Amino acid sequence: MQSTAPAPNGDPPRSGSTQGSERYAARSLRDWAGALLIAAGVRDDIASDVAAVLVDGDLLGHTTHGLALLPGYLAELTQGRMATSGEPRTVHAATVAQTWDGRRLPGPWLTLRALDTAIEMAQTHGTGTVVIRRSHHIGCLAAYLKRATDRGVMALVYCSDPSSHSVAPFGAITSVFTPNPLAAGIPTSADPILLDVSASYTTNGMTARLHKAGAALEHPWVQDAQGNPTRDPSVLFNEPKGTLLPLGGLEAGHKGFALALLIEALTAGLAGHGRADPLEGWGATVFVQALDPAAFGGADAFKAQMDWLANACHAATPRPGGPAVRLPGERALARYREQSAHGVALHPTIMPALESWAQKLDAMPPPALNRA
Repeated sequence: MQSTAPAPNGDPPRSGSTQGSERYAARSLRDWAGALLIAAGVRDDIASDVAAVLVDGDLLGHTTHGLALLPGYLAELTQGRMATSGEPRTVHAATVAQTWDGRRLPGPWLTLRALDTAIEMAQTHGTGTVVIRRSHHIGCLAAYLKRATDRGVMALVYCSDPSSHSVAPFGAITSVFTPNPLAAGIPTSADPILLDVSASYTTNGMTARLHKAGAALEHPWVQDAQGNPTRDPSVLFNEPKGTLLPLGGLEAGHKGFALALLIEALTAGLAGHGRADPLEGWGATVFVQALDPAAFGGADAFKAQMDWLANACHAATPRPGGPAVRLPGERALARYREQSAHGVALHPTIMPALESWAQKLDAMPPPALNRA
C-alpha cells in the first residue's frame, strides 16, 4: 500500500502508480466496458467504439483518461446528459472541411467518425478537417493517433470543454480555460511519434485523483487563490479555488497561454460554438485534421525527414546522469504492447469505482489474470 505520510517539504505525498495492480485481458475489458454501456442504453456500435478508446487509454498508460472515465460516462448516460444513439448533424460541408453538431453523443465514437472522414478527405485531396460542436467528452487523445499513422497519414486532434474552466491565463489567478489538450500522430519508417500534451502543466483528472488520495503533484503545477504556486491539488477544490497553471508556469506561462488560445480558436472558434454560448454540461468541442504526406513533398520524403530527426534525437548526448532521449509515444507504445500481451494493469481506484455500476447494470467484471 502506498504511504500517505507527508512529503519532506510538507506537501502531501504523490500517487498514481499502477504497481501492484491486478491485470486484466484487454479484450475482456473492452467487452465488459461495452456491456456496461449497452446496459445503460447505448447503441451497440457506439458502445464498442467508446469501450475500445477507453481501454486503449489504459493500454497506453493514460490511467486518468481510460476506464477511469467510465463511471462518469455511465452517470451522464443514466441522467440523460449523454445521448445513447443518433448521428451527428452536418452544419457545414466543403471539399476538405466539415462542421458537425455532435448532439451530445459519446465523444470517442464521434471523434473516430471524424477521424475516418478527415482521412478519407486527405487521401483524395491531401488534407481534411472536421470540427465538432456539442460533443460529449472524448477521452484520451493519444488513443486516436495510431489509427491514422497506420494508414500513413498524419493526424492532429485538439479539444476544449466550454462547460468548465480551471486554467488561468498567464499572469492571472482567475480560471478561463480547460487544459485544452493537443495531440499529433506522425508517421515514420518505424514506430510513429505520438504527441499528447496540454496547454496546462497538468490535468483536471490527475489533480482530482491526487486530491482524493491526499497526494501531491510532482512539481508546483497549480496555484492557490492568492497566486502562490504549490504541489498541493487541494487548492483547486477548497474555497476560494486556485487554478491549474498554464504550461510554462509563473516563469514562461505565456507559452501555454498562447497554446490555449490557439486551441480555443481551432475548436470553439471554427465550430462556432464555445464559451460564449449557454452551458450544456460536461462535453467537448473538437478539431480533427488529417494530412497525407503523399500530397505534399511525398510520403517517402516525409518519412526520410522524420526518420532523420528521430535518429538524431536518439543519438543526442543525455544530460549527465540522465537517461537516453525518448521520443513522444515511445513509452506509451511499449506499455501498449506489454499490456496487450500480459494484461492491463488498471489503476487501483478504477475497479472499485465501477463495482456499483456492475451490480446496477448486471454486468459483472472479468476475472483478474494475476498481480502486476
